[in-house]
Amino acid sequence: MTDRHHLLVHGATFAAVGDLGDISGVRRGSSPDGLFVRDARHLSRWQLTVDGAVPEVLTPVTDGDAARCVLVPRGGRQEPPAHTLFREQAVGDSSFVESLRVTSNRPVPTTVRLAITADADFTDQFELRSDHRTYVKAGAVRSRQVLDDGIEFSYRRADWRSCTTITADPAPEAVEETGTGARRLVWTLDLEPHGTTELVLRVMARPHGDKRALRVPRSPASVNEQLLALEGRFVEGVAFPTGWPELAAACARGLADLAALQVAAAGPDGEELRVPAAGAPWFLTLLGRDALLTALFALPYRPQLAAAVLPALAATQATGNGTSSVAQPGKIVHEVRHGELAHFGQVPFRRYYGSVDATPLFLILLGAYVEQTGDAVLARRLEPHARAAIGWMLDHGGLTSRGYLVYRADKGGLANQNWKDSPGAICWSDGTRPTGAVMAAGAQGYAYDALRRTASVARTAWADETYAALLEQAAADLRDRFQRDFWMPERSFPALALDGQGRQVDALASDAGHLLWSGLLDKEYGEVVGRRLLEPDFFSGWGVRTLASGQPAYHPLSYHRGSVWPHDNALITLGLARYGLHDEARTAAHALVDAATTAGHRLPEVLAGYGRDTHPEPVPYPHACVRESRSAAAPLALLTAVGGA
Repeated sequence: MTDRHHLLVHGATFAAVGDLGDISGVRRGSSPDGLFVRDARHLSRWQLTVDGAVPEVLTPVTDGDAARCVLVPRGGRQEPPAHTLFREQAVGDSSFVESLRVTSNRPVPTTVRLAITADADFTDQFELRSDHRTYVKAGAVRSRQVLDDGIEFSYRRADWRSCTTITADPAPEAVEETGTGARRLVWTLDLEPHGTTELVLRVMARPHGDKRALRVPRSPASVNEQLLALEGRFVEGVAFPTGWPELAAACARGLADLAALQVAAAGPDGEELRVPAAGAPWFLTLLGRDALLTALFALPYRPQLAAAVLPALAATQATGNGTSSVAQPGKIVHEVRHGELAHFGQVPFRRYYGSVDATPLFLILLGAYVEQTGDAVLARRLEPHARAAIGWMLDHGGLTSRGYLVYRADKGGLANQNWKDSPGAICWSDGTRPTGAVMAAGAQGYAYDALRRTASVARTAWADETYAALLEQAAADLRDRFQRDFWMPERSFPALALDGQGRQVDALASDAGHLLWSGLLDKEYGEVVGRRLLEPDFFSGWGVRTLASGQPAYHPLSYHRGSVWPHDNALITLGLARYGLHDEARTAAHALVDAATTAGHRLPEVLAGYGRDTHPEPVPYPHACVRESRSAAAPLALLTAVGGA
């Protein structure tokens, strides 16, 4: 049996363990194993042996808020196991807690020798990606110090400091060197006839710059109590559809996941905030686009997410220009990182602004939040930030000079800077990639909606009628230009993008559904597009593909050229409902809910594009984030779009 990864997530902390609860530290690629806090691996080995051997798995780790498994020493039918180990693990804020309960199966006293081999390599997450890059870390020093009840691993490089402390109750009788840098913590446990004893290990990670007074949880059970209480607060008060239990279950699962994905951020005045991280394992951090869409989906049910996301992004809004960070005044941040490589500038993501759409989405969320809540206080507080964001769209963003929001590939960062940000995601139908400036269709829809919503805020909260009228005129002009320049009459569909020469990038893509969500298309065009998205080349039966099949560029296992994204489909469903295509909206919503139902009511980041007619269950995308905030909030968007139908 293949040893799978199981993720335990709590805010900016996650652990990926195997079927018997171990961390080997050797995997690379789509799901690295270890204990990670703020982009660094604080446990790279965590391996249990019983009487010198790896135990056998009776019940492998189950997915959930805690990891539980049942283990026995290896043996045969003629010699039943002398004892059974019940292993339980959980993660808290910068912590990992394990309980090992050993029960004797014999009528006589028994002695068991347990050992945990542990190490902390403090590897940055970017070093574990399968992108064939290497990073020089000159002067880095790792050290180890034996404690009375465990061991502490430390790391330093110039001004960078971090450590991992492991303690145990009872304390280990010995801490042994292994010859590889790891340390082996050893216990000899005496068991009474059919008796039980318990060993509790606590791991506290102290990432660089974290000076909080953290308390290690007493046990996995205490961590789970905290998580359940947090999940309960997120779910409480939401009216789930009684006539559609599968959607209700997907909404509840999504809210619980959003509770676990909350990470710390600061507002413009330094106030502490909790915002949704993008996803585990690779993106347990603030990503502007992801947080904004998550808050928009959840807005009718959990407006406090928007009330935190908006000031958090205002606090990180660019005020100057930055070459490596792609910063420009007024631009909303794309990604915030806290790791060692970002700290030393070896990756550009400490504060990275490589997104053409986070800025208009910021304005859309502000407008939608004020419309729903009437919170004029926040609207006035964020007025300078909103005006700066409008200024970026008009000036640096390209609306005034080019007529559209424009981006260019960033050599050190992202090739594409719309939501389809992988290399090759923006392409002609034959797969050819545009060069130079790119004007992505979806971003123009966001810009249109941002102008209109900000005009409403200016009129109602800022009492600036002149500014509101200017923004409304800019939106109307953009709508006229777009339908002239992007519409492909021979295909009755909008182009995916324009290149630097204004040529239509002609791939048929799901981004057209975002234009329905934003209201950029005239009603006649919108109805044609909406119905087209539900035809078999687009619609897999599990959702709308990012790229219609039949085109040379299509690939069902491509990240953005044929896969099915839940958040993409949530926007499409909202757009279908906006244009009065309610039957089509229900079809899209039911497909997505059916996909969630096959996976414990949880939607992953992305699914493969294979059709339901030949694959009775959704085919997983091989590198998807298991927990992703936009996908977690997608069922709430479906509920908004179609109700309980």
